[in-house]
Amino acid sequence: MLAAVLAALAAPMPSRGAVAAALRSPAVERLTVKVLAEHPHDPTSFTQGLLFKDGLLYESTGLYGQSALLAVDPASGAAVRRVDLPADVFGEGLALAGDRLVQLTWREGKAFAYSRGDFSRLAEYEISDEGWGLTYDGKRFWQSDGSAVLRQRDPITFRTVAKVAVTQDGTPRANLNELEWVDGVLYANVWMSDDIVRIDPKSGRVTAVIDASGLLASAERAGVDVLNGIAYNPTKRIFYLTGKHWPKLFEVVFVRR
Repeated sequence: MLAAVLAALAAPMPSRGAVAAALRSPAVERLTVKVLAEHPHDPTSFTQGLLFKDGLLYESTGLYGQSALLAVDPASGAAVRRVDLPADVFGEGLALAGDRLVQLTWREGKAFAYSRGDFSRLAEYEISDEGWGLTYDGKRFWQSDGSAVLRQRDPITFRTVAKVAVTQDGTPRANLNELEWVDGVLYANVWMSDDIVRIDPKSGRVTAVIDASGLLASAERAGVDVLNGIAYNPTKRIFYLTGKHWPKLFEVVFVRR
């Protein structure tokens, strides 16, 4: 006991700079999901983008020869509207700006704009990077490309106008994928994990990590891919979560672990 006390007294005191840095960077919150309801989800859908508007989920699915844009009834999981992408295009993230849906492609250097009402094609944009996740904050699009950097894109030209580096405890947080903008903050799936991170869009700092593991039973995980797909219902103040080839869609809230 005495040796431990002497060792503690002999340990160097943290510098003022280190203390100040710690005070400036609050601890990252650790959250988990509380499941409120489960709904069917089409297990053939390789979910890449997900959003909610006026009672419907809008979903972008991937894989060559299988990519599509869907309007889905959340309760039944049935598609009420669908448009298929060309076989040589891999669908990715999806965002809604007004009544204009914008869908990324993975490596094809394109993004497509559609009318939300009938899925008619409105425009096509060129992108020079890989397309992963996409969301809209009311002024600009935010796009991920699998790195730790998010791009802000102009809502009309779709050109990159700014970049934000995302860090967690001072370290770059890579593999950012599907995105959702909620009440002034960003949420992102982290590819190849069951984590969702909450990001301060001004600083790029991860302010919370949500552990979404355990949503599927062990038997249900056979043949499925990773968690991917975050949508927010502002009326009910709930999130919808699903994954690539998942048989279920979950209504959840995020709570302290």
